[in-house]
Amino acid sequence: MDLRKLKTLIDLVAESAIEELEVTEGESKVRIVKSSPNAQNQVVMVPQQQAYAPVAAPVAAAAPAAAPAAAAPAAAVPEGHIVKSPMVGTFYRSSAPGAPAFVEVGKEVKEGDTLCIIEAMKLLNEIDADKGGVVKQILVENGQPVEFGQPLFVLG
Repeated sequence: MDLRKLKTLIDLVAESAIEELEVTEGESKVRIVKSSPNAQNQVVMVPQQQAYAPVAAPVAAAAPAAAPAAAAPAAAVPEGHIVKSPMVGTFYRSSAPGAPAFVEVGKEVKEGDTLCIIEAMKLLNEIDADKGGVVKQILVENGQPVEFGQPLFVLG
């Protein structure tokens, strides 16, 4: 394929809403994929007889950077009683979007008081305090997905 045609195709993809373009000409195949704004467009030319193997270098480079970031929160273990998520779902601090939060940092709670709601499969599940104390930290943002066993609150 002609280099001028290739440059024209790259410019076309860059300036349009097209995310991916694949062109076959003779025995050559060109695939242009628009990636994130931080990365450059990738162009892969593969003869038609060979199977296409995607280029994974940008993805592999991003994976090691995520590992240290994930290790940092695990290293900071807060002191006090940790209330953990009993299920996978979406964390909500209040009963409705405009309603006040169930608890705030510094509020005293008794055993059985509602701390938050976790929505799982369109069901709203109230999460109650399993121990009394003062809310020292809220470890999850409103609307954030949570995993089973993930720390939600620190009570002191």
